[in-house]
Amino acid sequence: MAKTGVVLMNMGGPDSLEAIRPFLFNLFSDHNIIRIPRPIQKPVAWLIAKIRAEKTKEYYIKMGGKSPQKEQTLKQAKALQEKLDEDFCVVVAMRYWHPFTEEAVDRLIKEDVQEVILLPLYPHYSKTTTGSSFQEFERVYKQKKLSLPVKKIHSYHNHPLFIKSWVEKIKKDLGENYKEYYFLFSAHSLPEKVIKEGDPYKKQIEESVSLIMENFPDVRYSIAYQSKVSPVKWIEPFTDEEIVRLAREGIKKLCVIPISFVSEHSETLYELDIQYGELAKESGITDYKRVGTLQDEPFFIEALKELVLSEAGR
Repeated sequence: MAKTGVVLMNMGGPDSLEAIRPFLFNLFSDHNIIRIPRPIQKPVAWLIAKIRAEKTKEYYIKMGGKSPQKEQTLKQAKALQEKLDEDFCVVVAMRYWHPFTEEAVDRLIKEDVQEVILLPLYPHYSKTTTGSSFQEFERVYKQKKLSLPVKKIHSYHNHPLFIKSWVEKIKKDLGENYKEYYFLFSAHSLPEKVIKEGDPYKKQIEESVSLIMENFPDVRYSIAYQSKVSPVKWIEPFTDEEIVRLAREGIKKLCVIPISFVSEHSETLYELDIQYGELAKESGITDYKRVGTLQDEPFFIEALKELVLSEAGR
């Protein structure tokens, strides 16, 4: 049987303090992230990266000097490879730092795969994330003059095993007392313009949360968005503002669930844990918890396996 290449696609993160500035340059050079005239995109990206690098460096020092996303994504790839048979080759393609998409494609060529399945580690589709990763793969694909059939998994926000993985993770991290907490689902925000243009991201986030909460009928909850990175209008409410609002309403036990993330990075380890943890305490919330990301939780890896096998027709 022909070997199938499976490309796990993720954002990537700096794997050292020295990698922060080039990582930021790659991020802000992406027209899907910041829409500025293409002729000046890279010079502006260089300037933004230079300005933000020192401040961002402080975040990563508090996180241990690097993002753990690469190691965690490789661990997910290993777990998925073990679930699949030898007719599959699972590789990792990061969008903004090593291992880059080109490195992943070179490995697939070496493995002599006969078809490719693109599997983003973004459960909810947005052209700023999944769409950008697909575009980069297509660029490399054309550059290397490949002619392999390519299949794309666009989203899996409502896959039963994805939902089950979150339900089990919440119960695992909170224990038997989960009913005592208010659940605040936090997702990465997007420019409002992107949503108005038809991007399904926000609706898919809402659907995921609704399906998860069917398993917690007695728990109060809401959805908020974090990590705004430019001055244009982004989708709201913002997570920090929602934390303050909930504190004012008298919420004392708050659990934040990073619904759009499947691995740890600065948005979870620094923004949610440190920044918003301190904000919650200052606002009067006495018990602030954050559910961990799915990483290689068994039901999540099983969901990825089902997605691959379905797309491969097996």
